[in-house]
Amino acid sequence: MVAKIILNPYANRWKASKRRPELEAALKAAKVEYELVVSEYTGHSIELANRARQEGFSPVIAAGGDSTYNEVANGILQNQNDQEMPHFGILPMGTANDLADNLGIPKDLPKAIQVITSGHVRPLDVLQVNQRYFLNNSGIGVESVVTVIQSEMKNLHGILRYLVAAMVAIARNPQWEMDLEWDEGQYSGPVTMVSVGNNPRTGGIFYTVPHASPFDGKLTFVYGSVETRSKLLRLLPKIMRPVGEGNYISHPAISEIETTNLSIQVRPPTPVHADGEIISKAIQKLAYRVHPARLLMLLPPSLGRV
Repeated sequence: MVAKIILNPYANRWKASKRRPELEAALKAAKVEYELVVSEYTGHSIELANRARQEGFSPVIAAGGDSTYNEVANGILQNQNDQEMPHFGILPMGTANDLADNLGIPKDLPKAIQVITSGHVRPLDVLQVNQRYFLNNSGIGVESVVTVIQSEMKNLHGILRYLVAAMVAIARNPQWEMDLEWDEGQYSGPVTMVSVGNNPRTGGIFYTVPHASPFDGKLTFVYGSVETRSKLLRLLPKIMRPVGEGNYISHPAISEIETTNLSIQVRPPTPVHADGEIISKAIQKLAYRVHPARLLMLLPPSLGRV
């Protein structure tokens, strides 16, 4: 079948656009039959992916970074009918490439294309916040403030941008009052951040939800209140460590919970991101849920099944 490749030229600060000849050469070398389209504005990849599904393309491939994967997945999942679900694949060409790393998909383009041509598929859990689906991570509070700050930085590039943004957010030390309610519990009180994960890592270096898995039919979230800049600063290196290496969830102020639904009310309003894309800069009510095994994803043989 013919693959639809959706390329986000802006990924990795326009480097994806410059790599288009490399991408097409690798696709042709692998004898992939494809049509390539280029997104032109925020949200365009959603439209392109939705159209590709309606036209019967499979697989539908997102070439870019995490926000590109997010848009393409949202396009595939929107307005579902009796039409067969296309296979979904990714070609990592972004900055952090968190979803790719979390799932073991190589960043080398020929090797990533081999994952697609191998045809190994495994249903992936999809999470949702309000009306937006996401595949890797969503956050509110200080985590989403970091996302806003790094998106506005013009002179820093790569993972360093995320780290500097985290330092700036800590210096600002924003705080919120939140009401959280999940399947088997609730909490009301001060909160510094809530991170909802389908996978452990976000922002290239931050293991904010270290036990999250996209294959367990659950959403995993972390919340906590860290009141001072000095405490947040001391916690930062632990957020950058995976499980087993002293991750921050061992801190008494931090809780990690598995659930299927999570509702949150926030005071004052907070930004919210989904897969690194800011979907609101000021929101007060959020509803998270999991859709188990919702997306048919092309994965390395160690994770996929034919």
